[in-house]
Amino acid sequence: MSESLDSGPRPQAPTTALRQRLAELRGPAAQPRPLDARALAALAANPGCERRALLDGAGVDKAALATALGSPATFGQSQFAFMRGNAFEAKVKSDGGTELLRLMGVDSGADVRVPDLSAAGPEGRAARTALALREATAEAAWTLLDHPMLALEVAGSPAYLEPDAVVVAPDGRWTVVEIKSFPMIDASADASKVGAAARQAAVYVLALERVATLTAGSQVAHDILLVCPKDFSNLPTASVVDVRKQLSVTRRQLARLTRVEDIAAALPEGTTFDPQCTPEQLTAAVESVDAAYAPECLAACELAFHCRERARTAGVVGALGRGLRGELGGLTTIGDVLAAARGTAGDADDPAVAALRRAAALRAEALEAAGCH
Repeated sequence: MSESLDSGPRPQAPTTALRQRLAELRGPAAQPRPLDARALAALAANPGCERRALLDGAGVDKAALATALGSPATFGQSQFAFMRGNAFEAKVKSDGGTELLRLMGVDSGADVRVPDLSAAGPEGRAARTALALREATAEAAWTLLDHPMLALEVAGSPAYLEPDAVVVAPDGRWTVVEIKSFPMIDASADASKVGAAARQAAVYVLALERVATLTAGSQVAHDILLVCPKDFSNLPTASVVDVRKQLSVTRRQLARLTRVEDIAAALPEGTTFDPQCTPEQLTAAVESVDAAYAPECLAACELAFHCRERARTAGVVGALGRGLRGELGGLTTIGDVLAAARGTAGDADDPAVAALRRAAALRAEALEAAGCH
């Protein structure tokens, strides 16, 4: 991996052969979909899913693919919510970020710099962002980076990420700012939504740490600033969220991802995920890549309904939840579980098998005592 004084350690660029292979997987007319922090957080939460790693790494439009397979995704942000979120973000950042800096406790009279981060393409914007971070740190001035571009290598492919904002303090501390449109009522917001925001922000922190390794005097904060509407108004309020746990998990899980080129190399000749293909061809292509479905995928992946149907048909234990899948160890199908419980299969010394047989015996005793046959 090469290094650059303008952008920090650069993600390894795909080779020409790999770029061509990924373009073939997308289809000749399909443009690559960018891999954003939300998708990365979902991918990190399920590193064993080679299907998602390949599709995201190749930039495949999973929503279009799911529709072509006959299992369209039903989640996503409505246009109204999207517009409301943009309006709230604009309000928070108005007047050169005065309101945002106030929420961070910065004096209203402080000199705040807002550098221009425009450049050609994501690589250029990432380089310009890294330069602005170094300049702000060297000048020891409050600096607001509005929609900076950060780079991160994921499964051997570069991903470009765009947080809502990054604030540089005079002491060289870099803080990620997440602006969300869900309300914070009585200084508390929905725990699941805060958790999702923290996982997303952890990806940004991880990318910022790359640049910080080449920036003297810098320190990436592991506390992010979450800005939301206060109560039922449109007035912004903020809360500091510690993302060290999410950062540790994300770093470990991303490191476990199989490289995209290795997954692509194992595919049958001529495999493509072009939505213009027939449903039969697409089904064969999708099934050629291993998936690790779990109920949590329903809120994070466009292909979740397709994968759920396949998992249920195959009787995969993971369809009942990751926790149960972990508890059952080597028993990967519901058939295996039932056979182990009945005593017709499985190693009696396996703790999972022993627990299943004990549970089956207790059930039989309870039914006999109740007079059931």
